[in-house]
Amino acid sequence: MTPSAAALLRWYDRHRRDLPWRIPPGQGAGAPDPYRIWLSEVMLQQTTAAAVAPRFRRFLERFPSLEALAAAPESAVLEEWAGLGYYARARNLHACARRVAAAGGFPRDPAGLRALPGIGAYTAAAVAAIAFGAPVVPVDANVERVMARLFAVAAPLPGARPRLAALAQGLLAQAAARARPGDFAQALFDLGATVCTPRRPACGACPWREGCAAAARGEAEALPRRAERRARPHRHGAHFLLGDPASGRILLRRRPPGGPLGGMLELPGTPWRDAPWSRDEALAHAPLPGLPWRLLPGSVRHGFTHFTLELALYAATLPAGAGTEAGWDWRSPAAAAAVVPTAMRRLLALAARGAALPSQAAPQRPDAA
Repeated sequence: MTPSAAALLRWYDRHRRDLPWRIPPGQGAGAPDPYRIWLSEVMLQQTTAAAVAPRFRRFLERFPSLEALAAAPESAVLEEWAGLGYYARARNLHACARRVAAAGGFPRDPAGLRALPGIGAYTAAAVAAIAFGAPVVPVDANVERVMARLFAVAAPLPGARPRLAALAQGLLAQAAARARPGDFAQALFDLGATVCTPRRPACGACPWREGCAAAARGEAEALPRRAERRARPHRHGAHFLLGDPASGRILLRRRPPGGPLGGMLELPGTPWRDAPWSRDEALAHAPLPGLPWRLLPGSVRHGFTHFTLELALYAATLPAGAGTEAGWDWRSPAAAAAVVPTAMRRLLALAARGAALPSQAAPQRPDAA
């Protein structure tokens, strides 16, 4: 039984999620703002819609248009992105905005979009379909899951991805999907996010339940299958909280561009490596090595895509009258927590528990990123 695109779109018109980057269904190609669609798709990479929605609104308040984003310094974009994780997205977002603004607008086809910084095959297809009505189905994890169950594809991911993408694209042969490619793509997203969920899918509420091969076999929750993952490497680092009691501020520095957290502000620290750092090794990287640095109890653990990280924190107080290097960035703990990435916010929380923050200003709660 061929899945009915018309049935899915009828379901979507009744049950669509209310998301700040969307327009009402069926308004036609060209109605959405490409800037908002592109921004939302970049933010949604590796981040849930629930976490993105408030940050999307806040980002638009600061950068309400493509031109405003292009004109901003990269440091402002990185600070606004703090807590969302995967910070290469922010650097590519800024570079892409500048290129698109200089060109006078976004390309309308997937190939042109994919040539822009930070836009891969999925994002190019999503922007082309949703913003410009291009006849293409963007395939994310939700769509892969729906296709794997609908057609009972037993081959594991990631090897099954080309087949799942071809199955999704094949649904555009139906007139209803071709007439509303943007809504059809978003209907697939919503079906996977709200009904065809990874665990305990609500098959009784699915508009495609009659034609779903996996549901008929009682195998829906077992699909898609995944190849066994390798254990991620574990790395270690040490960072330094230098407080200035005269001003109530702490020292930050900006990481070099590229690599994990590239270009973001952080507490100064060692490189991250496989072996733990001894005290003597770590203090060689301290901003003022001769101070009486104390190791705070506990540590911070943080997960990146390709490795996990464990961080120790040393704290010291800037002596009265001590000189500091030009270019050092001093901020209050609250102001620092607003612009540093999640791993650093967790270090600030560790410092608060260890009574190491100047004036004991409490850091903001770390974002879930």
